[in-house]
Amino acid sequence: MEIQLTINDEPTSAEVGPDDDLATVLRRNGYTGVKCGCDGGVCGASKVFVNDEVRMACGVDARDADDAEIETIESLGSQDDLHPIQEAFVDHFAVQCGFCIPGMIIEAKSLLADNPDPSEAEVREAIDDNLCRCTGYQKPVEAILDAADRLRDDRSVAADGGPEAGPTNGADDGDTDD
Repeated sequence: MEIQLTINDEPTSAEVGPDDDLATVLRRNGYTGVKCGCDGGVCGASKVFVNDEVRMACGVDARDADDAEIETIESLGSQDDLHPIQEAFVDHFAVQCGFCIPGMIIEAKSLLADNPDPSEAEVREAIDDNLCRCTGYQKPVEAILDAADRLRDDRSVAADGGPEAGPTNGADDGDTDD
């Protein structure tokens, strides 16, 4: 069966078998940021946006995604131009082994779109279905809280620890009220 998808704003068609889940189809089409940690839609590693809702792609029958709009981690940023959430994860050393991080970042993006100023408890609740087998959740929680600040302040810090970009770096921001 052929299905139609819009993946990261690119219309595409994909051949799917009766047992294919959405994560398998996305990975087969080059979106390897989608990880498969459980093959059952429970660990959070395969989270993507499906029609603007966060879903665990390995728990979605690919045929049910026909005509869906999909957003994967690849849409957020690139190595040379990270999204503020990705920058915060790097700056807080929250990447760890990296396997669960795409799902956490997708969930963080959803959380921060709905709640730009979450509490630590709200962040922990948002990622409580993302399983991390490395060192735990403290650094990702700190990264998400920092990303919230960055997005609210529209500032970013270079992932390599370089100077802040934007008006909070002490440079003239053009505001005459200073």
